[in-house]
Amino acid sequence: MSALSPRASTSSSRPSDVDTDGIRVPYRWRSARGVWRNLVFLWRTSLPFRTIALSVALTTATVLSVGFVMSNSIASDLFNSRLRPLVSETERAVTAAQTVFASGEETDSAALETLQTLAVDAAQDSAANSYGVIFMQSASATGEQSNELRALAKGPVSADLVSPELKEAVSAGADTAATGTTSASPQTHYQSIALVDELGNEVPGIVIGSTVTVQSLGQYEMYFVYSMEETQQTLDFVQRTLVVAMFVLVLLVAVITGFVMRAVIQPIREAAKTSRRLAAGHLEQRVPESGEDDIATLARSFNEMADSLQDQIERLANLSQVQQRFVSDVSHELRTPLTTIRLAGGMLFDRRDDFDTVTARSVELLHDQIERFEILLADLLEISRYDAGAVEILRESNSLATVADDVIGAMTPVALDHGTRLVLNAPGGYGESEFDARRINRVVRNLLGNAIEHGEAKPIVVSVDSNESAVALSVRDYGIGMTEAERTRVFDRFWRADPSRKRTMGGSGLGLAISLEDVRLHEGRLEVWSEPGKGTNFRLTLPRFVGGKIMGSPLPLEPGDAGAATITIDQEDVSSEAFTDEDVDTQPIELPDLVGMRSSNAEPLVSSAPTNSMDVIENVDSEEPAQAPAPWDDAEAVVVTSSAPEPVPSLPSGEQHDEDATTDASESNEPNQEEAK
Repeated sequence: MSALSPRASTSSSRPSDVDTDGIRVPYRWRSARGVWRNLVFLWRTSLPFRTIALSVALTTATVLSVGFVMSNSIASDLFNSRLRPLVSETERAVTAAQTVFASGEETDSAALETLQTLAVDAAQDSAANSYGVIFMQSASATGEQSNELRALAKGPVSADLVSPELKEAVSAGADTAATGTTSASPQTHYQSIALVDELGNEVPGIVIGSTVTVQSLGQYEMYFVYSMEETQQTLDFVQRTLVVAMFVLVLLVAVITGFVMRAVIQPIREAAKTSRRLAAGHLEQRVPESGEDDIATLARSFNEMADSLQDQIERLANLSQVQQRFVSDVSHELRTPLTTIRLAGGMLFDRRDDFDTVTARSVELLHDQIERFEILLADLLEISRYDAGAVEILRESNSLATVADDVIGAMTPVALDHGTRLVLNAPGGYGESEFDARRINRVVRNLLGNAIEHGEAKPIVVSVDSNESAVALSVRDYGIGMTEAERTRVFDRFWRADPSRKRTMGGSGLGLAISLEDVRLHEGRLEVWSEPGKGTNFRLTLPRFVGGKIMGSPLPLEPGDAGAATITIDQEDVSSEAFTDEDVDTQPIELPDLVGMRSSNAEPLVSSAPTNSMDVIENVDSEEPAQAPAPWDDAEAVVVTSSAPEPVPSLPSGEQHDEDATTDASESNEPNQEEAK
């Protein structure tokens, strides 16, 4: 019985899982605390142990109750069977003593004492089983004759063995006249006592008393003391036999219950073992079938379910493979015509200045959509490689803060177009960690682009921190947020929270899905917190070393300012500002004269930020006087640089801008507009 013989684990910190051989207990059996914890653990985890414990407990309670009743009944029967002959013997002895007293007519003291001795000897001879005989004056005797006969005791007994209650009962001659005494007949009463044998040990005994009449002196009492040692020995033997029988019975019940539970639980364990193997991907595993009982019916039903699941899983797997192959083949086949289209579109885009305004605008739109189509094809190929399991990563020592700094530098022009301010908070920590910089760069870029897209031109805070086991990066925006139902689908492919919302940055709809797969390759976590009207916070957590476990993320998932009425940015964490007076390398740059490039009826090239429901409060003490805001003041990007900051790269030619920003611009300003881009 494996359930009754659990093995002690070498570790006492946490309980181990149930294996196929038995139950591995979490603590040692050497201490009382360990025994108690192991029993509690077995009670919670082992059905055979719980069933056996209940069976043993109920059987023990039943056996003890029956044994108690039987022991009392046997003791009463043994006592009564011993008492009846002793009472008869006492009555015969009293009769013999009364005969002696009746045969004499002496009245002097010497003759009466001789007659008393003869009567006591005759009574003792008649009571062969008596331990001793006591002759004493009756408690009801009065008059001058009451002192003529003294108390007399034969054998190793004394008058102290006779209690006052028994004396009163014998003297009165009533049935159970006093507490603690019992009447065997109208003239005989008895009481249980404790005797001391020759070795000084206490043994049970009984005193039986009756009355005799002495002529001219009145009534006297005679008490006969008997030992009940043999009867007690018989009772002890019977009780010991009952105890042994009860113990054997409880043990047999436990063993029988264990065998029955093993026969019942073994098929269930086989089913559980098979289900675990099925969950691990071994779809051919089945439960052995034998017999026609309920367990066999369970096994057949389980196997039918497994057959159905295997068939459906294999069909879905084949369908998934066909779908993956279709996506991969189509993506590859589209690359050749797309390359031709891109080359032709590039030639037209390079000569767009030779076309009229409408044609030039169409060429620009064609160029942008071709680039978007290329991105979509690249994402489809990438996601198909993930589905096929053909993705490999190259992990090297990298700094997540440097990756965040590079991505912020690349995304800053896009943030300017959306009137968004970027803030990098990287307080430092344990230094570099091991990850694929290209893939993590793509993850951060997708998260930051998603925040810019939905941030409603409010500040975006990128935080980087680390602890002993992990490094983390969070992207916090203060945009529209998401509901709980939307959060559960945010990483689905081609899913959009609001399909009617216009995309301002393009995208394929696969960015977050690919980001999740990239993070999973690193054995990390990509989590999201969001509430409607309170913004969104994406948290990326990676192990610091290959094969390491993440004991806890160094950054909170729910930001501390969740639900705040204002957005507070502490400038103590900001080391430089980009696109205002200095860039991230603290080198001066020349800003384009956006005001001079505007016509009287044209819209600004850089869209101004919409009115925010949240105020941006900067904790900065400045002694310079306030200046008139520039057209780009609502579209700042603030960056906290690392110890070795990288220059902010220029805006890529393929970045998409607001389509309405240049629609109404005059032809005379087109060169300046291209220069501003």
